[in-house]
Amino acid sequence: MKAIFPAKNTSDVLEDEIAYCQKLIRIIEKESGIAQLPKVTEPLNLLKETVEDDLEQLRISQDQDARVGHKSADSSFFGYKTHIAMTEERIITAAIVTTGEKNDGKQLLTLIEKSKAAGMNVRIVIGDTAYSEKENIAYSKDNNVELVAKLHPQITQGAEEGRRI
Repeated sequence: MKAIFPAKNTSDVLEDEIAYCQKLIRIIEKESGIAQLPKVTEPLNLLKETVEDDLEQLRISQDQDARVGHKSADSSFFGYKTHIAMTEERIITAAIVTTGEKNDGKQLLTLIEKSKAAGMNVRIVIGDTAYSEKENIAYSKDNNVELVAKLHPQITQGAEEGRRI
């Protein structure tokens, strides 16, 4: 088999590595029976998935406006966020699309205002910790909107303690 495999990639260029892997996959799948061997099937499938993921990331990363965002301290993504406001019946009343790095809480005021402009009577807003910023709490208080969100550590423990989290 080594005689028919493509020459190994020696460059540090991702596209070259992907091309090498694609050639390798084609050769392994062409050879009768070898792709069905249990010791080959699982690694081959993993290689195919990895190549597909890398190709998708290359395609996405060509978007110059997209940014890396975080849904948690150890979970990131590349792209955009859709911030939505909806009723209890799950009817969308407002939506904002931002790049991935934008803070969710900074969108609350606009979501409420868009919902009001669409004819909604906004009395209660339910959101996660990101929505409990000081500005949102003040806005809610000034506009008779009940904000239901776990308080951000910077608010409950002070600015210094919140930064250490």
